[in-house]
Amino acid sequence: MQIQSDSRSFYDRIGGEEPLRQLVQHFYQHMDGLSETKPIRDMHQASLQSAEDKLFMFLSGWMGGPSLYIEKFGHPRLRMRHISFTIGESERDQWMLCMHNALNDVVDDQPLREELYEALYGVADFMRNKAE
Repeated sequence: MQIQSDSRSFYDRIGGEEPLRQLVQHFYQHMDGLSETKPIRDMHQASLQSAEDKLFMFLSGWMGGPSLYIEKFGHPRLRMRHISFTIGESERDQWMLCMHNALNDVVDDQPLREELYEALYGVADFMRNKAE
């Protein structure tokens, strides 16, 4: 028996806009609440609303949904936009801890959760700009 992979976009598989919003909200709740993510929390403004809006817009397009970020801000240029922050393995892993927890909170489908985690790990790892 051969298992067929789901060819739908991550955006469709997660359920569209509302579950994605929930994912991003949970992500920043974890960042704001976990002592072990204080270093990356401190990289953000006191209010996380702007960061939350931008991550939602970015992930919408990245997951295959509406290209909200590109429509509003142009190409994401992720590394360029984050160059003023020192991002190494520790910062990547803190970001991924928040995302891991948010994925567990919001995405019931375990294979989808694992695929998203792997794909987002690649994005987070690409952001590193500090030699270890």
